[in-house]
Amino acid sequence: MADFSNMIEGYRRFRQTGWTQQRARWDELSEGQSPRVMIIACSDSRVDPAQIFDTNPGEIFVVRNVAALVPPFETTPGHHGVSAALEFAVQVLQVSEIIVMGHGKCGGCKAALSHDLKDAEPGEGGFIHSWIELLDPARDTVIARYGDDRSRDVERAMEQESVKVSLANLRTFPCVRSKERKGELKLIGAFFAISDGQLHVMDEQSGIFTPA
Repeated sequence: MADFSNMIEGYRRFRQTGWTQQRARWDELSEGQSPRVMIIACSDSRVDPAQIFDTNPGEIFVVRNVAALVPPFETTPGHHGVSAALEFAVQVLQVSEIIVMGHGKCGGCKAALSHDLKDAEPGEGGFIHSWIELLDPARDTVIARYGDDRSRDVERAMEQESVKVSLANLRTFPCVRSKERKGELKLIGAFFAISDGQLHVMDEQSGIFTPA
C-alpha cells in the first residue's frame, strides 16, 4: 500500500507524463474550471470517481464524504460543507448534471443499518453516527422489507436506498428544484459494485438500479 514517499514518486511520474502530455489542458485549467457534472461519492478509498469514469482533469466536480450523503436544505447555524459545495456547483459552475454514487461494501451504510455506533462518544464513532443518522429513512425502508436479515443482499439494498435519500435531500434545495423544473439540471442515482467493477444506474420512475 502507498505511503507518502510512494505518492511523491507517483507525483514525479505525473509531472513527466500526465502534466507534460496535457500541458495545453493544464494551461487552460489554470484560468478556471467549467465542469458540466458534479459527483457526490463516498470517501471510501476504493471508489474514486475520476478513475471509475476515466475522466480528464477539470471534467468533474467531486464531493466525497462518508456514505455519499447530501443533508437536507437547512439554514441553522453550523458548518455546511456539502451544502456550500452544492451551492457552488449549481449556482457558480452551473453544472447540468448531479450524480449521487453509492457503492458496495459501504461501511457508513452498514453502520447506519446496524446502529452499532449509536451510543459512541464523539471521536470514538459518535461523529460518524451523527452523520449517518441522515440514513434513518433508508434504514426504516430496508428493515420494513427485510426485518432482522443482515445478509449481503440486505446491505446492498441499504446502499442503494441511501442514494435515494441523498437524491430526495438534493431536491429540498430551492436552487436544485428550480433548475430541475426548468430542465437545466438533471439528477442521477448510481451505484458502483466493487466486487465486479460494475456501475449501476437508477431508473428515476421505478427506483431500480440496472447495469450501465
